[in-house]
Amino acid sequence: MRALAVLIAALALTGCVSVDVDASLTCRGGLNPATTAELVFGRNIGDAPGVTDADWKAFLDQEVTPRFPDGLTVSDAAGQWRGSGEGITREASKVLLLVLTGAPGEAEKVEAIRSAYRTRFRQDSVLLIERPACVGF
Repeated sequence: MRALAVLIAALALTGCVSVDVDASLTCRGGLNPATTAELVFGRNIGDAPGVTDADWKAFLDQEVTPRFPDGLTVSDAAGQWRGSGEGITREASKVLLLVLTGAPGEAEKVEAIRSAYRTRFRQDSVLLIERPACVGF
């Protein structure tokens, strides 16, 4: 988390970062406009638990951290969804939070992470939520 704070502070001081945020977004003192991306990764493979803690750590180390080395946050979550059948599927999940700086290629990096997870763990999807935010540390 400290690395993420350093990144945001450095970006705010440089003044050279262009962040694509809602023009109506007004941040109070000490906060800066940015875009946050939340990615939700289901840990089931098929109908059974399959992505272990070691699998997740390897994925984070190989796919996520090299693309966003300055900081990120991961949380455990309990997800549920209704697939093509009638029943509800419940599964352990990981939520990845990124603060996007507006740097060229960020969207492609996020999509590469989603694609890599879907391929590696035979997933139908990885949820992505992007929204404008005011951030500060």
